[in-house]
Amino acid sequence: MRAHEIIPGIAEGDLVASKVALSFWGGVSPRNGIVIDSHHPLVGKSIAGKILAIPSGRGSCTGSGVILELLLNGSAPCVLIFGREEMILTIGVLIAQEMFQKSIPVLQIPMSSFDTLLQLDRLRVADGQIQWGDSLYDGALNQPVTPCPILRQPDFATIELTPFDRELLQGVHGEAAQMAMRVILRIARIHGVTELIDVKQAHIDCCIYTGPATLKFAQKLCDMGAKVRIPTSLNSISIDRRLWRSQGVDPDLGEPSEQLAEAFLKMGAQPTFTCAPYLLDTAPKAGENIMWAESNAVVFANSVLGARTIKCPDYLDVCVSLTGRALNTGCHLTDNRKARVEIHMESVQDTDDTLFALLGYLAGDIAADHVPIITGLEKKGATMDDLKAFGAAFATTSSAPMFHIAGITIEARSLSDIASHLKETSKVTITLPELAKQWLRFSPCEDGETSTAIDLVSLGNPHFSFDEIVKLVRLCSGRKKDERTTLVVTCNRDTYSKAAQEGHITTLDDFGAQILTDTCWCMIQEPVIPPHTQTILTNSAKYAHYGKGLTGRKVWLRSLAQCVDAVCSGCVHNSLPAWLGGTILP
Repeated sequence: MRAHEIIPGIAEGDLVASKVALSFWGGVSPRNGIVIDSHHPLVGKSIAGKILAIPSGRGSCTGSGVILELLLNGSAPCVLIFGREEMILTIGVLIAQEMFQKSIPVLQIPMSSFDTLLQLDRLRVADGQIQWGDSLYDGALNQPVTPCPILRQPDFATIELTPFDRELLQGVHGEAAQMAMRVILRIARIHGVTELIDVKQAHIDCCIYTGPATLKFAQKLCDMGAKVRIPTSLNSISIDRRLWRSQGVDPDLGEPSEQLAEAFLKMGAQPTFTCAPYLLDTAPKAGENIMWAESNAVVFANSVLGARTIKCPDYLDVCVSLTGRALNTGCHLTDNRKARVEIHMESVQDTDDTLFALLGYLAGDIAADHVPIITGLEKKGATMDDLKAFGAAFATTSSAPMFHIAGITIEARSLSDIASHLKETSKVTITLPELAKQWLRFSPCEDGETSTAIDLVSLGNPHFSFDEIVKLVRLCSGRKKDERTTLVVTCNRDTYSKAAQEGHITTLDDFGAQILTDTCWCMIQEPVIPPHTQTILTNSAKYAHYGKGLTGRKVWLRSLAQCVDAVCSGCVHNSLPAWLGGTILP
Protein backbone atom coordinates (compact mmCIF):
# COMPACT_ATOMS: atom_id res chain seq x y z
CA MET A 1 0.00 0.00 0.00
CA ARG A 2 1.37 3.43 -0.94
CA ALA A 3 1.29 6.07 1.82
CA HIS A 4 2.13 9.74 2.11
CA GLU A 5 5.35 9.87 4.12
CA ILE A 6 5.03 12.74 6.60
CA ILE A 7 8.11 11.85 8.66
CA PRO A 8 10.28 9.23 6.96
CA GLY A 9 11.69 6.11 8.55
CA ILE A 10 11.80 2.32 8.51
CA ALA A 11 10.06 0.10 11.02
CA GLU A 12 8.29 -3.21 11.41
CA GLY A 13 5.86 -4.27 14.10
CA ASP A 14 2.53 -5.65 15.22
CA LEU A 15 -0.45 -3.51 14.23
CA VAL A 16 -2.91 -1.87 16.62
CA ALA A 17 -5.68 -0.20 14.61
CA SER A 18 -9.05 1.46 15.03
CA LYS A 19 -11.37 3.56 12.89
CA VAL A 20 -12.12 5.73 15.95
CA ALA A 21 -9.92 8.81 16.51
CA LEU A 22 -7.94 8.80 19.77
CA SER A 23 -6.88 11.60 22.11
CA PHE A 24 -3.45 10.79 23.53
CA TRP A 25 -4.02 13.12 26.52
CA GLY A 26 -6.44 11.32 28.79
CA GLY A 27 -6.50 8.47 26.31
CA VAL A 28 -2.99 7.00 26.50
CA SER A 29 -0.81 6.66 29.58
CA PRO A 30 2.36 8.77 29.07
CA ARG A 31 4.23 6.32 31.30
CA ASN A 32 3.70 3.04 29.46
CA GLY A 33 1.64 3.53 26.30
CA ILE A 34 -1.51 1.75 27.55
CA VAL A 35 -4.79 3.10 26.13
CA ILE A 36 -6.75 4.38 29.14
CA ASP A 37 -9.74 6.02 27.42
CA SER A 38 -12.60 3.91 28.77
CA HIS A 39 -14.82 5.06 25.87
CA HIS A 40 -12.40 3.92 23.13
CA PRO A 41 -12.39 0.50 21.39
CA LEU A 42 -8.64 0.12 22.08
CA VAL A 43 -8.94 0.60 25.86
CA GLY A 44 -6.50 -1.63 27.74
CA LYS A 45 -4.26 -2.27 24.73
CA SER A 46 -0.60 -1.27 24.65
CA ILE A 47 0.67 0.82 21.74
CA ALA A 48 4.28 0.69 22.93
CA GLY A 49 6.48 -0.65 20.14
CA LYS A 50 3.43 -1.22 17.93
CA ILE A 51 2.36 0.30 14.64
CA LEU A 52 -0.64 2.45 15.54
CA ALA A 53 -3.20 3.21 12.82
CA ILE A 54 -6.01 5.64 13.68
CA PRO A 55 -7.93 8.20 11.62
CA SER A 56 -6.38 11.04 13.64
CA GLY A 57 -6.02 12.36 17.13
CA ARG A 58 -8.93 14.17 18.75
CA GLY A 59 -9.66 16.03 21.95
CA SER A 60 -6.78 17.61 23.82
CA CYS A 61 -3.94 19.60 22.27
CA THR A 62 -1.67 17.99 24.91
CA GLY A 63 -1.51 14.81 22.82
CA SER A 64 1.78 16.11 21.43
CA GLY A 65 3.16 16.21 24.97
CA VAL A 66 2.15 12.60 25.56
CA ILE A 67 3.80 11.35 22.35
CA LEU A 68 6.99 13.22 23.31
CA GLU A 69 6.96 11.57 26.74
CA LEU A 70 6.49 8.15 25.12
CA LEU A 71 9.31 8.75 22.64
CA LEU A 72 11.73 9.76 25.36
CA ASN A 73 10.84 6.95 27.78
CA GLY A 74 10.80 4.17 25.18
CA SER A 75 7.05 3.47 25.23
CA ALA A 76 6.04 5.09 21.94
CA PRO A 77 4.54 3.33 18.93
CA CYS A 78 7.15 2.43 16.33
CA VAL A 79 5.00 3.98 13.58
CA LEU A 80 1.99 6.31 13.42
CA ILE A 81 -0.42 5.90 10.51
CA PHE A 82 -3.25 8.42 10.07
CA GLY A 83 -6.21 8.61 7.72
CA ARG A 84 -6.57 12.40 7.95
CA GLU A 85 -4.30 15.39 8.44
CA GLU A 86 -3.01 15.19 12.00
CA MET A 87 -0.97 18.07 13.39
CA ILE A 88 -1.06 17.44 17.15
CA LEU A 89 0.74 14.08 17.25
CA THR A 90 3.00 14.97 14.33
CA ILE A 91 4.39 18.03 16.11
CA GLY A 92 5.28 15.85 19.11
CA VAL A 93 7.41 13.67 16.85
CA LEU A 94 9.00 16.73 15.21
CA ILE A 95 9.98 18.20 18.59
CA ALA A 96 11.49 14.86 19.63
CA GLN A 97 13.45 14.89 16.40
CA GLU A 98 14.58 18.52 16.53
CA MET A 99 15.49 18.72 20.23
CA PHE A 100 16.13 15.17 21.43
CA GLN A 101 17.18 13.19 18.31
CA LYS A 102 14.34 10.70 18.67
CA SER A 103 11.92 9.85 15.88
CA ILE A 104 9.43 7.42 14.40
CA PRO A 105 7.89 7.25 10.92
CA VAL A 106 4.60 9.09 10.47
CA LEU A 107 2.42 8.20 7.45
CA GLN A 108 -0.97 9.13 6.04
CA ILE A 109 -3.25 6.90 3.98
CA PRO A 110 -6.76 7.45 2.62
CA MET A 111 -9.54 6.60 5.09
CA SER A 112 -10.83 4.21 2.43
CA SER A 113 -7.75 2.05 3.05
CA PHE A 114 -8.45 1.59 6.76
CA ASP A 115 -10.73 -1.40 6.18
CA THR A 116 -7.75 -3.22 4.68
CA LEU A 117 -5.50 -2.37 7.64
CA LEU A 118 -8.08 -3.54 10.16
CA GLN A 119 -7.74 -7.09 8.80
CA LEU A 120 -3.95 -7.22 9.31
CA ASP A 121 -1.75 -8.03 12.32
CA ARG A 122 1.81 -7.04 11.33
CA LEU A 123 3.28 -4.46 8.96
CA ARG A 124 6.54 -3.07 7.70
CA VAL A 125 6.93 0.54 6.54
CA ALA A 126 9.78 1.84 4.39
CA ASP A 127 10.09 4.60 1.80
CA GLY A 128 6.39 5.45 1.93
CA GLN A 129 5.34 1.81 1.38
CA ILE A 130 3.27 -0.26 3.81
CA GLN A 131 3.98 -3.96 3.37
CA TRP A 132 2.50 -7.15 4.86
CA GLY A 133 2.55 -10.83 4.15
CA ASP A 134 4.15 -14.14 5.15
CA SER A 135 7.71 -12.80 4.83
CA LEU A 136 7.12 -10.59 7.87
CA TYR A 137 6.64 -13.69 10.03
CA ASP A 138 9.59 -15.78 8.87
CA GLY A 139 12.20 -13.14 9.72
CA ALA A 140 13.09 -12.39 6.13
CA LEU A 141 12.55 -8.67 6.69
CA ASN A 142 14.43 -6.46 9.11
CA GLN A 143 13.29 -5.94 12.66
CA PRO A 144 12.16 -2.49 13.88
CA VAL A 145 14.65 0.29 13.21
CA THR A 146 14.73 3.68 14.91
CA PRO A 147 14.97 6.20 12.07
CA CYS A 148 17.76 8.74 12.09
CA PRO A 149 16.66 12.31 12.79
CA ILE A 150 16.63 14.71 9.89
CA LEU A 151 19.46 17.13 10.59
CA ARG A 152 19.75 18.75 7.17
CA GLN A 153 17.82 21.94 6.42
CA PRO A 154 14.55 21.06 4.64
CA ASP A 155 13.67 22.93 1.49
CA PHE A 156 11.30 25.79 2.41
CA ALA A 157 11.21 27.24 -1.12
CA THR A 158 7.43 26.69 -1.41
CA ILE A 159 6.76 28.97 1.59
CA GLU A 160 6.66 32.73 1.19
CA LEU A 161 9.07 34.10 3.79
CA THR A 162 9.34 37.72 4.91
CA PRO A 163 12.76 39.24 5.68
CA PHE A 164 11.92 38.82 9.38
CA ASP A 165 11.10 35.14 8.85
CA ARG A 166 14.49 34.66 7.21
CA GLU A 167 16.22 36.41 10.10
CA LEU A 168 14.48 34.08 12.53
CA LEU A 169 15.47 31.02 10.49
CA GLN A 170 19.08 32.20 10.26
CA GLY A 171 19.36 32.65 14.03
CA VAL A 172 19.61 36.45 14.02
CA HIS A 173 17.10 36.61 16.90
CA GLY A 174 18.59 33.79 18.93
CA GLU A 175 18.83 30.02 19.01
CA ALA A 176 15.40 29.41 20.55
CA ALA A 177 13.57 31.56 17.99
CA GLN A 178 15.57 29.86 15.22
CA MET A 179 14.49 26.40 16.38
CA ALA A 180 10.90 27.63 16.74
CA MET A 181 10.82 29.01 13.20
CA ARG A 182 12.31 25.82 11.81
CA VAL A 183 9.55 23.76 13.48
CA ILE A 184 6.84 26.15 12.24
CA LEU A 185 8.15 25.90 8.69
CA ARG A 186 8.47 22.12 8.81
CA ILE A 187 4.82 21.87 9.89
CA ALA A 188 3.87 24.35 7.13
CA ARG A 189 5.70 22.25 4.57
CA ILE A 190 4.02 19.02 5.75
CA HIS A 191 0.55 20.55 5.51
CA GLY A 192 1.09 22.46 2.28
CA VAL A 193 0.87 25.91 3.89
CA THR A 194 2.56 28.56 1.76
CA GLU A 195 2.55 31.65 3.99
CA LEU A 196 2.73 32.77 7.60
CA ILE A 197 0.78 35.49 9.39
CA ASP A 198 1.23 37.67 12.46
CA VAL A 199 -0.90 36.78 15.48
CA LYS A 200 -2.03 39.04 18.34
CA GLN A 201 -1.55 36.62 21.25
CA ALA A 202 -0.77 33.03 22.20
CA HIS A 203 -2.08 30.63 24.85
CA ILE A 204 0.41 27.93 25.88
CA ASP A 205 -0.93 24.51 26.85
CA CYS A 206 2.30 22.57 27.39
CA CYS A 207 2.80 24.08 30.84
CA ILE A 208 0.96 20.94 32.01
CA TYR A 209 3.46 18.50 33.51
CA THR A 210 2.96 15.25 31.64
CA GLY A 211 6.37 13.92 32.68
CA PRO A 212 10.10 14.66 32.47
CA ALA A 213 10.09 15.31 28.71
CA THR A 214 7.83 18.37 29.03
CA LEU A 215 10.15 19.91 31.62
CA LYS A 216 13.24 19.09 29.57
CA PHE A 217 11.69 20.88 26.59
CA ALA A 218 10.96 24.07 28.55
CA GLN A 219 14.29 24.12 30.37
CA LYS A 220 16.20 23.58 27.14
CA LEU A 221 14.42 26.59 25.65
CA CYS A 222 15.36 28.66 28.71
CA ASP A 223 18.96 27.59 28.26
CA MET A 224 18.70 28.89 24.67
CA GLY A 225 17.54 32.28 26.00
CA ALA A 226 13.92 31.93 24.83
CA LYS A 227 11.65 35.00 25.20
CA VAL A 228 8.07 35.38 23.99
CA ARG A 229 7.50 38.07 21.32
CA ILE A 230 3.71 38.43 21.74
CA PRO A 231 1.35 38.53 24.77
CA THR A 232 1.21 34.94 26.01
CA SER A 233 -1.10 33.37 28.60
CA LEU A 234 -0.57 30.02 30.31
CA ASN A 235 -2.99 27.13 30.61
CA SER A 236 -3.83 25.36 33.86
CA ILE A 237 -0.89 23.57 35.41
CA SER A 238 -0.77 20.33 37.36
CA ILE A 239 -0.94 21.87 40.84
CA ASP A 240 -2.46 24.76 42.80
CA ARG A 241 0.71 26.78 43.41
CA ARG A 242 -0.72 28.26 46.62
CA LEU A 243 -1.86 25.02 48.20
CA TRP A 244 -0.10 21.95 46.84
CA ARG A 245 2.26 21.52 49.77
CA SER A 246 -0.47 21.91 52.39
CA GLN A 247 -2.64 19.51 50.38
CA GLY A 248 0.03 16.83 50.67
CA VAL A 249 0.68 16.58 46.93
CA ASP A 250 3.68 14.35 46.20
CA PRO A 251 6.82 16.51 45.68
CA ASP A 252 7.67 14.27 42.71
CA LEU A 253 4.73 15.97 40.99
CA GLY A 254 4.66 19.32 42.77
CA GLU A 255 8.31 20.30 42.34
CA PRO A 256 8.68 19.63 38.59
CA SER A 257 5.29 21.25 38.03
CA GLU A 258 6.59 24.36 39.80
CA GLN A 259 9.79 24.24 37.74
CA LEU A 260 7.81 23.93 34.51
CA ALA A 261 5.63 26.92 35.36
CA GLU A 262 8.70 28.96 36.32
CA ALA A 263 10.40 28.12 33.02
CA PHE A 264 7.54 29.64 31.02
CA LEU A 265 7.34 32.65 33.32
CA LYS A 266 11.07 33.15 32.72
CA MET A 267 10.30 33.24 28.98
CA GLY A 268 7.89 36.12 29.62
CA ALA A 269 4.50 34.35 29.67
CA GLN A 270 1.82 35.66 32.06
CA PRO A 271 0.85 33.60 35.17
CA THR A 272 -2.78 33.18 34.11
CA PHE A 273 -2.86 29.41 34.68
CA THR A 274 -6.34 28.86 33.27
CA CYS A 275 -7.92 26.46 30.79
CA ALA A 276 -10.53 29.14 30.03
CA PRO A 277 -8.53 32.17 28.78
CA TYR A 278 -11.71 33.47 27.14
CA LEU A 279 -12.87 34.45 30.66
CA LEU A 280 -9.93 36.86 31.05
CA ASP A 281 -10.01 40.58 30.26
CA THR A 282 -7.43 39.86 27.55
CA ALA A 283 -9.85 37.66 25.54
CA PRO A 284 -9.50 38.33 21.79
CA LYS A 285 -12.04 40.15 19.67
CA ALA A 286 -13.90 38.91 16.60
CA GLY A 287 -11.68 38.61 13.55
CA GLU A 288 -8.38 38.74 15.44
CA ASN A 289 -5.75 36.16 14.49
CA ILE A 290 -4.45 34.39 17.60
CA MET A 291 -2.71 31.11 18.36
CA TRP A 292 -4.32 29.21 21.20
CA ALA A 293 -3.76 25.68 22.39
CA GLU A 294 -6.12 23.87 24.87
CA SER A 295 -8.91 22.26 22.91
CA ASN A 296 -11.92 23.83 24.67
CA ALA A 297 -10.31 27.29 24.48
CA VAL A 298 -9.67 26.94 20.74
CA VAL A 299 -13.27 25.91 20.08
CA PHE A 300 -14.68 28.74 22.23
CA ALA A 301 -12.40 31.37 20.66
CA ASN A 302 -13.39 30.43 17.11
CA SER A 303 -17.06 29.65 17.68
CA VAL A 304 -18.22 32.06 20.37
CA LEU A 305 -15.76 34.97 20.25
CA GLY A 306 -15.25 34.89 16.48
CA ALA A 307 -11.47 35.06 16.82
CA ARG A 308 -9.33 32.98 14.46
CA THR A 309 -7.00 30.17 15.51
CA ILE A 310 -6.11 26.68 14.46
CA LYS A 311 -6.38 23.91 17.02
CA CYS A 312 -2.79 24.51 18.01
CA PRO A 313 -0.80 21.54 19.27
CA ASP A 314 1.36 21.77 22.36
CA TYR A 315 4.91 22.87 21.44
CA LEU A 316 3.71 24.66 18.31
CA ASP A 317 2.01 27.11 20.70
CA VAL A 318 5.40 27.87 22.23
CA CYS A 319 7.08 28.17 18.83
CA VAL A 320 4.47 30.74 17.76
CA SER A 321 4.83 32.70 21.02
CA LEU A 322 8.62 32.92 20.45
CA THR A 323 8.25 34.20 16.89
CA GLY A 324 4.85 35.88 16.64
CA ARG A 325 4.37 34.02 13.37
CA ALA A 326 1.80 31.33 12.62
CA LEU A 327 0.56 29.16 9.77
CA ASN A 328 -2.06 30.80 7.58
CA THR A 329 -4.35 27.80 7.46
CA GLY A 330 -7.37 26.21 9.12
CA CYS A 331 -9.77 28.64 10.78
CA HIS A 332 -7.59 31.62 9.91
CA LEU A 333 -9.14 31.24 6.43
CA THR A 334 -12.79 32.22 6.01
CA ASP A 335 -13.69 29.30 3.77
CA ASN A 336 -12.50 26.81 6.37
CA ARG A 337 -14.92 28.27 8.91
CA LYS A 338 -17.99 27.26 6.92
CA ALA A 339 -20.14 24.40 8.18
CA ARG A 340 -19.77 21.07 6.40
CA VAL A 341 -22.48 19.16 8.25
CA GLU A 342 -25.83 20.13 9.79
CA ILE A 343 -26.66 18.53 13.12
CA HIS A 344 -30.31 19.07 13.95
CA MET A 345 -31.56 18.82 17.52
CA GLU A 346 -35.10 17.56 18.00
CA SER A 347 -37.43 19.95 19.80
CA VAL A 348 -36.80 19.84 23.53
CA GLN A 349 -38.46 21.67 26.43
CA ASP A 350 -37.74 22.45 30.10
CA THR A 351 -34.17 21.18 30.02
CA ASP A 352 -31.44 21.50 32.61
CA ASP A 353 -27.81 22.42 31.98
CA THR A 354 -26.82 18.89 30.97
CA LEU A 355 -28.45 19.51 27.57
CA PHE A 356 -25.51 21.49 26.20
CA ALA A 357 -22.95 19.09 27.70
CA LEU A 358 -24.64 16.03 26.18
CA LEU A 359 -25.38 17.72 22.87
CA GLY A 360 -21.81 18.99 22.52
CA TYR A 361 -20.45 15.51 23.20
CA LEU A 362 -22.66 13.83 20.59
CA ALA A 363 -22.23 16.63 18.06
CA GLY A 364 -18.45 16.35 18.30
CA ASP A 365 -18.60 12.62 17.69
CA ILE A 366 -20.83 13.10 14.64
CA ALA A 367 -18.84 16.02 13.22
CA ALA A 368 -15.44 14.28 13.53
CA ASP A 369 -13.11 16.67 11.68
CA HIS A 370 -15.89 18.69 9.98
CA VAL A 371 -17.18 22.07 11.21
CA PRO A 372 -20.88 21.58 12.07
CA ILE A 373 -23.84 23.90 12.36
CA ILE A 374 -26.32 22.93 15.07
CA THR A 375 -29.96 23.70 14.26
CA GLY A 376 -33.14 23.35 16.33
CA LEU A 377 -32.03 25.59 19.23
CA GLU A 378 -32.87 28.89 17.56
CA LYS A 379 -35.66 29.67 20.04
CA LYS A 380 -33.95 28.28 23.09
CA GLY A 381 -31.05 30.66 23.62
CA ALA A 382 -27.82 29.89 25.44
CA THR A 383 -25.69 31.53 28.13
CA MET A 384 -21.92 31.84 27.86
CA ASP A 385 -21.66 29.03 30.40
CA ASP A 386 -23.91 26.82 28.25
CA LEU A 387 -21.61 27.46 25.30
CA LYS A 388 -18.56 26.76 27.47
CA ALA A 389 -20.03 23.38 28.44
CA PHE A 390 -21.01 22.60 24.84
CA GLY A 391 -17.59 23.60 23.48
CA ALA A 392 -15.61 21.58 26.03
CA ALA A 393 -17.69 18.46 25.32
CA PHE A 394 -17.50 19.04 21.57
CA ALA A 395 -13.71 19.42 21.69
CA THR A 396 -13.45 16.14 23.61
CA THR A 397 -14.96 13.97 20.86
CA SER A 398 -14.18 16.04 17.75
CA SER A 399 -10.98 17.09 16.02
CA ALA A 400 -12.77 20.07 14.41
CA PRO A 401 -11.64 23.49 15.68
CA MET A 402 -15.08 25.13 15.83
CA PHE A 403 -18.85 24.83 15.57
CA HIS A 404 -21.81 27.07 14.80
CA ILE A 405 -25.19 27.10 16.56
CA ALA A 406 -27.89 28.67 14.38
CA GLY A 407 -29.26 31.86 15.88
CA ILE A 408 -26.74 31.84 18.75
CA THR A 409 -23.03 31.84 17.84
CA ILE A 410 -21.43 34.91 16.31
CA GLU A 411 -21.08 33.69 12.71
CA ALA A 412 -24.52 32.02 12.50
CA ARG A 413 -26.90 34.60 13.94
CA SER A 414 -28.36 36.12 10.78
CA LEU A 415 -30.62 34.27 8.38
CA SER A 416 -28.14 34.89 5.57
CA ASP A 417 -25.23 33.43 7.57
CA ILE A 418 -27.32 30.37 8.50
CA ALA A 419 -28.36 29.87 4.88
CA SER A 420 -24.74 30.12 3.77
CA HIS A 421 -23.67 27.43 6.25
CA LEU A 422 -26.54 25.13 5.22
CA LYS A 423 -25.88 25.52 1.51
CA GLU A 424 -23.64 22.47 1.06
CA THR A 425 -24.17 20.33 4.16
CA SER A 426 -25.43 16.85 4.83
CA LYS A 427 -27.91 16.56 7.72
CA VAL A 428 -27.92 14.39 10.84
CA THR A 429 -30.62 14.53 13.53
CA ILE A 430 -29.99 13.98 17.25
CA THR A 431 -33.07 12.67 19.03
CA LEU A 432 -34.06 12.76 22.69
CA PRO A 433 -33.60 8.98 23.00
CA GLU A 434 -30.03 9.40 21.76
CA LEU A 435 -29.38 12.07 24.39
CA ALA A 436 -30.91 9.77 27.01
CA LYS A 437 -28.69 6.91 25.89
CA GLN A 438 -25.58 9.08 26.27
CA TRP A 439 -26.79 10.28 29.67
CA LEU A 440 -26.99 6.65 30.78
CA ARG A 441 -23.50 5.93 29.43
CA PHE A 442 -22.27 8.65 31.77
CA SER A 443 -24.25 7.15 34.68
CA PRO A 444 -23.95 3.35 34.40
CA CYS A 445 -25.76 2.27 37.59
CA GLU A 446 -26.38 -1.34 38.50
CA ASP A 447 -29.84 -2.77 37.84
CA GLY A 448 -32.18 -2.23 40.75
CA GLU A 449 -30.12 0.52 42.41
CA THR A 450 -32.31 3.57 43.07
CA SER A 451 -29.42 5.72 44.32
CA THR A 452 -25.63 5.70 44.45
CA ALA A 453 -23.28 7.11 47.08
CA ILE A 454 -21.15 10.02 45.86
CA ASP A 455 -17.72 10.59 47.40
CA LEU A 456 -16.59 13.66 45.47
CA VAL A 457 -18.27 16.39 43.42
CA SER A 458 -15.97 17.86 40.75
CA LEU A 459 -16.82 21.32 39.35
CA GLY A 460 -14.83 23.59 37.07
CA ASN A 461 -13.79 21.66 33.96
CA PRO A 462 -13.27 24.04 32.18
CA HIS A 463 -12.65 26.59 34.93
CA PHE A 464 -15.73 28.00 36.63
CA SER A 465 -16.82 31.49 35.58
CA PHE A 466 -17.85 34.18 38.06
CA ASP A 467 -21.50 33.61 37.07
CA GLU A 468 -21.17 29.90 37.85
CA ILE A 469 -19.74 30.69 41.27
CA VAL A 470 -22.69 33.00 41.94
CA LYS A 471 -25.08 30.25 40.85
CA LEU A 472 -23.28 27.71 43.07
CA VAL A 473 -23.54 30.05 46.08
CA ARG A 474 -27.27 30.41 45.44
CA LEU A 475 -27.75 26.65 45.19
CA CYS A 476 -25.82 26.06 48.44
CA SER A 477 -27.59 28.82 50.37
CA GLY A 478 -29.28 27.63 53.55
CA ARG A 479 -28.10 24.03 53.05
CA LYS A 480 -25.58 21.79 54.78
CA LYS A 481 -22.92 19.69 53.09
CA ASP A 482 -22.87 15.98 53.88
CA GLU A 483 -19.63 15.24 55.73
CA ARG A 484 -19.07 12.11 53.62
CA THR A 485 -18.91 14.04 50.34
CA THR A 486 -16.10 16.33 49.19
CA LEU A 487 -16.80 19.36 46.97
CA VAL A 488 -13.92 20.81 44.93
CA VAL A 489 -14.22 23.71 42.48
CA THR A 490 -11.50 25.01 40.15
CA CYS A 491 -11.36 28.53 38.69
CA ASN A 492 -8.78 31.05 37.52
CA ARG A 493 -7.10 33.57 39.79
CA ASP A 494 -9.03 36.55 38.43
CA THR A 495 -12.38 34.84 39.00
CA TYR A 496 -11.28 33.80 42.51
CA SER A 497 -10.23 37.38 43.36
CA LYS A 498 -13.51 38.86 42.10
CA ALA A 499 -15.55 36.21 43.93
CA ALA A 500 -13.55 36.82 47.12
CA GLN A 501 -14.26 40.58 46.93
CA GLU A 502 -17.98 39.81 46.69
CA GLY A 503 -17.81 37.48 49.71
CA HIS A 504 -18.62 34.37 47.67
CA ILE A 505 -15.40 32.52 48.52
CA THR A 506 -16.06 32.94 52.24
CA THR A 507 -19.61 31.62 51.75
CA LEU A 508 -18.37 28.55 49.88
CA ASP A 509 -15.58 27.97 52.42
CA ASP A 510 -18.17 28.04 55.20
CA PHE A 511 -20.30 25.55 53.27
CA GLY A 512 -17.29 23.22 53.07
CA ALA A 513 -16.23 23.65 49.45
CA GLN A 514 -12.56 23.63 48.43
CA ILE A 515 -11.74 26.29 45.81
CA LEU A 516 -8.57 25.68 43.80
CA THR A 517 -6.82 27.92 41.31
CA ASP A 518 -4.03 27.31 38.78
CA THR A 519 -4.91 23.66 38.16
CA CYS A 520 -7.84 21.86 36.54
CA TRP A 521 -9.58 18.49 36.79
CA CYS A 522 -7.65 16.91 33.93
CA MET A 523 -4.55 17.08 36.16
CA ILE A 524 -5.94 16.57 39.68
CA GLN A 525 -5.08 13.29 41.44
CA GLU A 526 -4.74 12.07 45.03
CA PRO A 527 -4.69 13.43 47.68
CA VAL A 528 -6.92 16.24 46.35
CA ILE A 529 -9.12 13.35 45.24
CA PRO A 530 -9.51 11.57 48.60
CA PRO A 531 -7.99 8.06 48.38
CA HIS A 532 -11.25 6.40 49.47
CA THR A 533 -13.15 7.96 46.55
CA GLN A 534 -15.02 5.48 44.37
CA THR A 535 -17.58 7.63 42.54
CA ILE A 536 -17.17 11.22 41.34
CA LEU A 537 -20.05 13.41 40.20
CA THR A 538 -19.46 16.26 37.73
CA ASN A 539 -21.44 18.66 35.56
CA SER A 540 -18.75 18.46 32.84
CA ALA A 541 -19.13 16.02 29.93
CA LYS A 542 -15.43 16.56 29.26
CA TYR A 543 -14.50 15.24 32.70
CA ALA A 544 -17.14 12.53 32.52
CA HIS A 545 -15.25 11.31 29.43
CA TYR A 546 -11.65 11.63 30.66
CA GLY A 547 -12.11 11.16 34.39
CA LYS A 548 -12.23 7.38 34.62
CA GLY A 549 -9.06 6.92 32.60
CA LEU A 550 -7.24 9.66 34.51
CA THR A 551 -8.31 8.64 38.04
CA GLY A 552 -9.47 5.02 37.94
CA ARG A 553 -12.77 6.10 39.52
CA LYS A 554 -16.33 6.06 38.23
CA VAL A 555 -17.25 9.53 36.97
CA TRP A 556 -20.93 10.38 36.48
CA LEU A 557 -22.62 13.37 34.85
CA ARG A 558 -25.39 15.49 36.39
CA SER A 559 -26.62 19.09 36.25
CA LEU A 560 -25.09 21.66 38.60
CA ALA A 561 -28.23 21.62 40.75
CA GLN A 562 -28.10 17.82 41.02
CA CYS A 563 -24.40 18.02 41.92
CA VAL A 564 -25.25 20.31 44.83
CA ASP A 565 -28.10 17.99 45.87
CA ALA A 566 -25.56 15.13 45.95
CA VAL A 567 -23.14 17.20 48.04
CA CYS A 568 -25.90 17.72 50.59
CA SER A 569 -27.37 14.20 50.61
CA GLY A 570 -24.23 12.15 49.92
CA CYS A 571 -25.92 10.30 47.08
CA VAL A 572 -27.52 10.72 43.67
CA HIS A 573 -30.77 9.28 42.35
CA ASN A 574 -30.41 6.87 39.44
CA SER A 575 -33.09 8.21 37.15
CA LEU A 576 -33.23 10.15 33.93
CA PRO A 577 -33.81 13.89 34.38
CA ALA A 578 -37.42 14.99 33.95
CA TRP A 579 -36.76 16.51 30.51
CA LEU A 580 -35.51 13.12 29.27
CA GLY A 581 -38.06 11.04 31.19
CA GLY A 582 -40.57 9.11 29.14
CA THR A 583 -38.31 8.84 26.10
CA ILE A 584 -37.88 5.40 24.54
CA LEU A 585 -34.25 4.34 24.58
CA PRO A 586 -32.91 3.17 21.21
